Amino acid sequence: MAETKTTVTAATAKASSHQPKKSSNLFATLAVPICLVIGFVIFYFVLGNPANFEGNNPDGHPIAEGAGHWFATVYKGGFVVPILISVLLICLTFVIERFLYLSKAKGKFSGSELVRKVQYHLANKNVDAALAECDKQKGSVGNVLKAGLKKYKEMITNTELDTDQKILTIKNEIEETTALELPMMEKNLVFLSTIASVATLLGLFGTVLGMIKAFSAMSNAGAPDSSQLALGISEALINTALGIGTSAIAIIMYNYFTTNIDSITYAIDESGFTLTQSFAANHK
Repeated sequence: MAETKTTVTAATAKASSHQPKKSSNLFATLAVPICLVIGFVIFYFVLGNPANFEGNNPDGHPIAEGAGHWFATVYKGGFVVPILISVLLICLTFVIERFLYLSKAKGKFSGSELVRKVQYHLANKNVDAALAECDKQKGSVGNVLKAGLKKYKEMITNTELDTDQKILTIKNEIEETTALELPMMEKNLVFLSTIASVATLLGLFGTVLGMIKAFSAMSNAGAPDSSQLALGISEALINTALGIGTSAIAIIMYNYFTTNIDSITYAIDESGFTLTQSFAANHK
């Protein structure tokens, strides 16, 4: 009966640990097509609003001044523009999602501070107080430490294993919990790393197409009109501006998030070392 109960509990815990991953996958699956739809809606109904053009004709020139002038100019950038707008929206969506998740993963206070508090309680052989600190922290370091402390508490009363085996058991518990935490922190960063390189290429692709179109129109019209040529080039360069801007945001935020993850990972490693050293010192 006890064995069945343990199996059910383990299965429940495992299912619970996979729930955030499923939610994250669903978020990524929905976010990309939604951003694509929004990007095209913005392009055709906001930037392409007839009020932004002379004579209310989207095929005509942008109005002389105001926000509508800039909206119409961006609209004239061509069919790559809505793709770039969608990529920008995808980038911002995952930036916000990762920022919220990692803010939660950091916990209520820093991992280093938690490790110091746990060290103090373990030195006083008060495992329950150390567990309470993990509950207060509510972050990834707290989750890993809590799992390790539970195993730590279990090993104190274990009479079947020697000290080295107990330490190895605690290490394994910490490594298993860490293996569940780290992938969730790195989740969806692949979108930012991909956008960082692809956005610039998309921008250049749109610019090249725009330049080809502009010079082709000039050659067909006979003598080039410098103002019309300048307008065509400026419309083509809209793609470059969008691509570079999106890529810059993706690169900056990717580096910011990876730095935060490295900091949390270091605190997790420190917490694991603290537990094993404490057990070795207090239970020789």
